[in-house]
Amino acid sequence: MAMEVTQILLNAQAVDDTLRKHAEESLKQFQEQNLPAFLLSLSRELANDEKPVDSRQLAGLVLKNALDAKDQQRKSELVQRWISLDTATKAEIKDCLLRTLSSPVPDPRSTASQVIAKIAGIELPHKQWPQLIGSLLSTIHQLPAHVKQATLDTLGYLCEEVSSDVIDQDQVNKILTAVVQGMNSSEGSNDVRLAATKALYNALGFAQANFTNDMERDYIMRVVCEATLSPEVKIRQAAFECLVSISSTYYNKLAPYIQDIFNITAKAVREDEEPVALQAIEFWSSICDEEIDILEEYGGEFSGDSDIPCFYFVKQALPVLVPMLLETLLKQEEDQDQDEGAWNLAMAGGTCLGLVARTVGDDIVPLVMPFIEENITKPDWRQREAATYAFGSILEGPSPDKLTSIVNVALSFMLNALMKDPNNHVKDTTAWTLGRIFEFLHGSTMESAIVTPANCQQIISVLLQSMKDAPNVAEKACGALYFLAQGYEDLGSSSSPLTPFFQDIVQALLTVTHREDAGESRLRTAAYEALNEVVRSSTEETAPLVLQLVPLIMMELHNTLEAQKLSSYEKEKQAELQGLLCGCLQVFIQKLGSSEPTKYVFMQYADQMMGLFLRVFACRSATVHEEAMLAIGALAYTTGSDFIKYMPEFYKYLEMGLQNFEEYQVCAITVGVVGDICRALEDKILPYCDGIMTQLLKDLSSNQLHRSVKPPIFSCFGDISLAIGENFEKYLMYAMPMLQSAAELSAQTSGGDEEIMEYTNLLRNGILEAYSGIFQGFKNSPKTQLLMPYAPHILQFLDSLYLEKDMDDVVTKTAIGVLGDLADTLGSNAGPLIQQSLSSKDFLSECLSSDDPLIKESAEWARMAISQAVSG
Repeated sequence: MAMEVTQILLNAQAVDDTLRKHAEESLKQFQEQNLPAFLLSLSRELANDEKPVDSRQLAGLVLKNALDAKDQQRKSELVQRWISLDTATKAEIKDCLLRTLSSPVPDPRSTASQVIAKIAGIELPHKQWPQLIGSLLSTIHQLPAHVKQATLDTLGYLCEEVSSDVIDQDQVNKILTAVVQGMNSSEGSNDVRLAATKALYNALGFAQANFTNDMERDYIMRVVCEATLSPEVKIRQAAFECLVSISSTYYNKLAPYIQDIFNITAKAVREDEEPVALQAIEFWSSICDEEIDILEEYGGEFSGDSDIPCFYFVKQALPVLVPMLLETLLKQEEDQDQDEGAWNLAMAGGTCLGLVARTVGDDIVPLVMPFIEENITKPDWRQREAATYAFGSILEGPSPDKLTSIVNVALSFMLNALMKDPNNHVKDTTAWTLGRIFEFLHGSTMESAIVTPANCQQIISVLLQSMKDAPNVAEKACGALYFLAQGYEDLGSSSSPLTPFFQDIVQALLTVTHREDAGESRLRTAAYEALNEVVRSSTEETAPLVLQLVPLIMMELHNTLEAQKLSSYEKEKQAELQGLLCGCLQVFIQKLGSSEPTKYVFMQYADQMMGLFLRVFACRSATVHEEAMLAIGALAYTTGSDFIKYMPEFYKYLEMGLQNFEEYQVCAITVGVVGDICRALEDKILPYCDGIMTQLLKDLSSNQLHRSVKPPIFSCFGDISLAIGENFEKYLMYAMPMLQSAAELSAQTSGGDEEIMEYTNLLRNGILEAYSGIFQGFKNSPKTQLLMPYAPHILQFLDSLYLEKDMDDVVTKTAIGVLGDLADTLGSNAGPLIQQSLSSKDFLSECLSSDDPLIKESAEWARMAISQAVSG
């Protein structure tokens, strides 16, 4: 097969379809029939310098794909498959790969580096291949440049693949020594220096101990800073990428170096090529992110000299940092507003300026205002746009008091510019800045109003006029209108300043959705989002107008369903539009369903609307499923028990949603809709519960389903039990053990990182909501005794949560509520159990003295229920 493998690999890259497909089929068969021989022949092909580069390259790629996959389940199958290969085969494959690192041909070397790292990622955590790092490093100093480069690449990929606890400190030290030496300016080869710098980037996470040692840290920092001055642009860029990573990973170690780093970054931003300058700005953005997080976490109640771990690097650098960033704003590109993925110096500088404003607040305003005043009326569009961008960037962070007087002066200037400026870029940025003014400085919570009866009409007429402009400007105008409307969302039933203009606004937005070019710059989406917000924040006065919109949008949705013979691109666009229209209808349902008079009139459309949603489901497009499902949840909430008439037709789609493991967001939304339907139908949902519970239990036991769907499924058990009461009896034997094992798991995951903690608390809350729903569902039923066997475990779960001391407020409220539900439903039977519980007394008294009114209220109720149970 050896000779054949070369030919098959070459044929698999052939232009001829038949030849290529035949070769792909042969590779697949070879892999299925004899995996060890298949992997061996690929590794031999890769290692053989006599073979053509193309066949070697593909051999390496196929080998890599035999070890790794994006899909988690597929990946674990491949890992298992590798682990179960015999040792001799694995040893020969690894030997071939290590030999390939010294090949004179670059591509096979690079592929071998990646494959070695993939195998290391599988084996090192299992304490296999312990000699790998030693053998890579043993002769690194004597190696020719190309082999040294390949070895450093391999070390870099390896650090990317394995977690930092897998490699012991002694080996970490050796890796860092080799990498830092490879970066040294004394290293003759630029390829080696670049590989070393990239390897350091991946190895930084392993260097915790080294960064606590002053000498070692100084040495690493010196070498990185020197590399930022390399004559080779790629090395400079990679070195700045290391600095960005260090700024977040080792923020608290930066103080001795920050002055030097500022000088290096400032020089790069002003003089270097764009890829390098962008990373230099990114360094300061990263420092801002760190300081914003620290200051948010410590809540600003610390004085400057307290033990808050913030070094105020940004505040200290302000007088020089802000002018440097303002200069970058003048380096715009001609077509950046039309290109969605555009990223350049001006955009990076503006983003960083916005982060600086959030970090230092009021202090930034006097440093930026002179730049704005000087440039805002200049004849060169670049200066006008830069001044507008600077203004928009600093609106989040400083206090409204500091900004309101400036904004009041600027507002009429901005409105005028949006109408009359001849330049598209300036108008785009002006509309964006108006949106930021409304987002951060307008609303019912503000002491002084930016939008007043005197200027409201002008603002609206300018925005509506601007919606006829080029798509990128019109999209920003829709965004500004969105935030303008959002500011009135909390008015309740009192009159809104937008009411007199409601009809004109809605008409203008609908006109935008029908523009020929509405597909550009997200314009159609922005128009529908603005329409939804205008409806959401509207008052009772405009309810008749919202009612008139319902048949209009339904007609639009109907038209999308009638389209025939669409290309795949058109289908994608059609699905997008259906999603937007379903989203609109959901907002209308919620708005009109929230007051009795409009709800009564709205109900005439319910049947027709449900018919449309069912037709949308029949189109089988995932994005639409989400929006239509959410709209149906809203419809169930509004129609209440009348929703039962839709269940026979809708149930199959509900089941399909619950089975949709791949698009797990669809599954999660469907689980939420089951809850909505339970609340709407109450015990009328009973005939459908067997099917729903079976599917939910299947979902929970599947390891294919994304973990984020599991907490809402547990909550859903509670919704079902609340709806069907004691009829939940037949599901107890299935649901309770699931809840019990999940509870044990969620009580023990303390000490994880933030993301794990957040998920753990979501999981705990879902489990507690299930228990709460089950207890409340069985209340006053002769079958409450059925729950007694589960009570000790539930109390034990509450104990362990209390003792872990890492619940968030939401979980605390639900947990104390469950204690009350248990006492309330089980009555005097639960009394002795609660008294024996380790911590229920302490937990209760802690919640009673909580600052959170919701926790306190739950605890008051629980105290009453417990005292009745204990005295009863």
